[in-house]
Amino acid sequence: TLQEIAQIKSAPLKMNRIRAAPVNFLLRRCLTTLLLLNALAPFKAHCMHTFQITHQLGETLIKGHTEGKKSKNPALWWVDGAREEVRWSFEELGVLSRKVANVLSDACGLQRGDRVILILPRIPEWWLMNVACMRTGTVLIPGTQQLTAKDILHRLQKSKAKCIITDDSVAPAVDLVGAECQSLKFKLLVSEGHREGWLNFKDLLKNAPSDHHCVTTKCQDPMAIYFTSGTTGSPKMTEHSHSSYGIGLTVSGRYWLDLTSSDIFWNTSDTGWAKSAWSSIFSPWIQGACVFVHKMPHFDPSIVFESLSRFPITVFCSPPTAYRMFVQHKLSCYTFKSLRHCVSAGEPINPDVMEEWKAQTGLDIHEGYGQTETVLICGNFKGMKIKPGSMGKPSPGYDVKIIDEHSNILPPGKEGDIAIRVKPTRSPFLFTCYADDPEKTEATIRGDFYVTGDRGIMDEDGYFWFVGRADDVINSAGYRIGPFEVESALVEHPAVVESAVVSSPDPIRGEVVKAFVVLTPDYASHDPEKMMKELQDHVKKVTAPYKYPRKMEFVQQLPKTISGKIRRNELRQKEWRK
Repeated sequence: TLQEIAQIKSAPLKMNRIRAAPVNFLLRRCLTTLLLLNALAPFKAHCMHTFQITHQLGETLIKGHTEGKKSKNPALWWVDGAREEVRWSFEELGVLSRKVANVLSDACGLQRGDRVILILPRIPEWWLMNVACMRTGTVLIPGTQQLTAKDILHRLQKSKAKCIITDDSVAPAVDLVGAECQSLKFKLLVSEGHREGWLNFKDLLKNAPSDHHCVTTKCQDPMAIYFTSGTTGSPKMTEHSHSSYGIGLTVSGRYWLDLTSSDIFWNTSDTGWAKSAWSSIFSPWIQGACVFVHKMPHFDPSIVFESLSRFPITVFCSPPTAYRMFVQHKLSCYTFKSLRHCVSAGEPINPDVMEEWKAQTGLDIHEGYGQTETVLICGNFKGMKIKPGSMGKPSPGYDVKIIDEHSNILPPGKEGDIAIRVKPTRSPFLFTCYADDPEKTEATIRGDFYVTGDRGIMDEDGYFWFVGRADDVINSAGYRIGPFEVESALVEHPAVVESAVVSSPDPIRGEVVKAFVVLTPDYASHDPEKMMKELQDHVKKVTAPYKYPRKMEFVQQLPKTISGKIRRNELRQKEWRK
């Protein structure tokens, strides 16, 4: 029964034990389904037709808190470098978000389906705007503050957004291009000051009523649009429904992040990216956990270490780039008294980084894999044996396979495309479409599968391993080489901070492996030729010798997207233009 399943304290571990016995395939599928149904139980009355996450979940949490089940932790705990703090309970969050919803619907005249671009730093108003947009049925389009005026123009014109919400730092860029955007009707400024042509949010909030009835939305109505990170081309508008995030992220919150209502969870993602919705809104709040936020205008490992030491943060999430920076420091100087669980996502995390983090903190890093188009596809769930370098096993709700170019399912050990079955039934946890672009949406389907665009391998134990983006895989003299394995081998050497591996043209082999390498300060002055030979020999020892980088270039930094992902396509294009 669901009640019995709910009592399993280490559900993924139990599921793995069943997975080990092929004869119990039906039982395994039943258990996976029951685990998923149990996670979705709070929403079962609303899943078939209409669904409003802020009403269904928000009212349940507020009711629980007012009936004596109140946690000692707030819903949102925000701090800044000046030691200023904001703590909102779920009840306070509900009242404030209703006032903000009235600002959007009354002062701005926004209606269900209207698109709204939100560009704010890590300030409490960002969370209020997210909840208020869901309440009003408007479609939220988050953006990072690092966007240029040209980027903002592209997003405004492509999305046909009716409103943009931002602060003093971005407003001048909006004013430079706003006249070229015919759909833009309202500009809302989150500031103590005023600006010509802009509505002032704080003034409007003071007089807004606190009564607001959630707009009725259907499960598949658009809730948010996220521009992809653009690692392989121009950003696409990825549309998610109220159910894909509102329901789909229950699984990651419960089984990957391992959250309960007693946890304080800190995710360091920038507010402009889908991962912030994953782990700074839906996953923790669906579990009733506290979302901890540090304003941190610029990423600083020392601020992270100080915060983990000072505040009772129990669960922590940061991208692989951050963990690579963390392990360059002497972590033994800090004591993370409350921290019990660490996760990472965004790109693969190198095994040696995981091992060094555990050696210094005693904690594993539970890697997860997903895309802007999905929720968590695979994860190293609490209770699972972790294989360093693996993305883990498929998340309940997804039927994940490795397929070839003809949509045939490949056996364990064979490299192919990572894909999710969508026929005869499409998972409700997938994106609905690339907004206003049916051709690109259709191009993601091959046979019965949604193709992620990533290459991978599944091993005999059902663990998935990332090889690289399909465009990143190198074919040298008939050998297929994934960049991640070579990058991981390089970063094991003490001289290497990080690296990016791409193909480079070669008259004999067609293409060869080239590595762009960032060295640590202690090795930066070493002779380049000797350093290259040392690193090449190192890679030959760590992985298959044919994978070693025949070319190498030492650089000060690697080109990255705004979200911190390495732009290998930029490096590859540079090589092939030579």
